[in-house]
Amino acid sequence: MVDKRKYIDDHELMELNSLCQILPGPSSTQTLTAIGYRVGGPTLAYLTLLVWILPSVTIMTAAGVLLSSIQEKNLSIEFTRFIQPMAVGFVSYAAYTISLKTVYSKTGAVLMVGAAIASYFFQTPYVFPIILLVAGGITALKYRNQPKREKDKVKINWSNFILWASVLIVAAIIGRLTGLLPIRLFENFYRNGSLIFGGGQVLIPMMYTEFVEFKKYLTSDEFLSGYAFVQSLPGPVFGFSAFIGALSMREYGLLGEVLGGFLCAIAIFLPGTFLIFFVIRFWDALKKYRGVRASLEGITAASAGLVASAAIILFQPLDNTPMNFGFTIGTFCLLAFTKIPSPFIILIGLGLGFIFKV
Repeated sequence: MVDKRKYIDDHELMELNSLCQILPGPSSTQTLTAIGYRVGGPTLAYLTLLVWILPSVTIMTAAGVLLSSIQEKNLSIEFTRFIQPMAVGFVSYAAYTISLKTVYSKTGAVLMVGAAIASYFFQTPYVFPIILLVAGGITALKYRNQPKREKDKVKINWSNFILWASVLIVAAIIGRLTGLLPIRLFENFYRNGSLIFGGGQVLIPMMYTEFVEFKKYLTSDEFLSGYAFVQSLPGPVFGFSAFIGALSMREYGLLGEVLGGFLCAIAIFLPGTFLIFFVIRFWDALKKYRGVRASLEGITAASAGLVASAAIILFQPLDNTPMNFGFTIGTFCLLAFTKIPSPFIILIGLGLGFIFKV
């Protein structure tokens, strides 16, 4: 985008990435969408979004349909038993890498630990936005540490914000009144897409708490198997939502599963798209306010804490066996100390599952 295509310069790229980091939604997807917006306006931005997410969403929907079909025929999914603890290793490594990139002060370390403890003991979907808002508010008080910049008047076009809020409210009302599962799923994923800061890894604790522990649409084994599989794919981790959507709609048959996969994927990606279109128009003026820049430290540190807590929560349903501990720790070490690509690590786990299937 910068060196080869010359669509934007490196300074613009870093600024767009920083902007996406302080907005809810999939940061990598939003960055690409923002580049599309800068180059060709909304039409190219939506096309960029579609091209970027379609392969991952299609494959993860198919994976959900396949897993549902296997279980419907009473076939064993024992071949996935190794990749379930491996998925915990991926989450653990994600927490480690996020903390290295985002925690660089005592305040950040305290907020990371506090967020991890709070999300562990209060396992409800509603605690996550509270944690992120509180953490961002705390570090916003350190705005004096940010360099001063000459401020411009912020002129805001509210159309995309109103669109984002309207979809959120209407989906919640219709879902409540009708009780239809597809509408409720759309609202659930749209709401989560509106609250997740820090990219796909922060999605995991929210999804697990809401759809495994709270609503029980999936089992823990299904969730971990799907998460491990999405690690082997190119594209955004948010494509995992399609897997959850397909399995959540399994009672509606094949068409319901396909609908659930694509509906939930659309729902999880739309909020971030609406919000990046809203903010990018006045970002150049907004970023000059020190409080805005300072809040990013708390939001990202808390996000690291949420992912660390998720690693512990995800491991708990697994049996406390040397094998599970070994695969979790081994996966972490392979990611941390080798250059073996993630897809190969997952394929190794699946291969061992088939070889030692009992």
